Amino acid sequence: MPHTVVDSPIGPLTLVGADGALTGVYMDRQRYRPEPETFGDRDDVPFTEAARQLEEYFAGTRTRFDLPLAPAGTPFQRQVWEALQAIPYGQTVSYGQLADRLGRPAAARAVGFANGHNPISIIVPCHRVVGSNGDLTGYGGGLERKRRLLDFERSVSEGRS
Repeated sequence: MPHTVVDSPIGPLTLVGADGALTGVYMDRQRYRPEPETFGDRDDVPFTEAARQLEEYFAGTRTRFDLPLAPAGTPFQRQVWEALQAIPYGQTVSYGQLADRLGRPAAARAVGFANGHNPISIIVPCHRVVGSNGDLTGYGGGLERKRRLLDFERSVSEGRS
């Protein structure tokens, strides 16, 4: 598995891939971040497109990513991560709403657990999930980063209105 590190407004992001697909986007000091020695050799070339799309996202010109993804997880986790990608840019849903969308209304806690273990942050937008009252709740990259990402997306969305 190769990896690279790209700069971003929320700090360095480590991109990890395998077989031409992105398997991880990790922030520094991110909860559940694998040990760096598991990332393999550094090789920037396989990540040119992912780096370009992340740069466009942070420039406010990209609201959806178009990259091959291969996150490792249980079938339920992968189902949650797929549902995260359907949350519109600049909007949020609650853990309960996401559980309802999956047809599992009693699974809000399991959705929260899967959301917290999302290995492809930003691109699979786990930062768009909030508490039932709209409050910011846990985020593997820290609540300050979650707030910055949500505020950024809202400001870009409002600028387009």
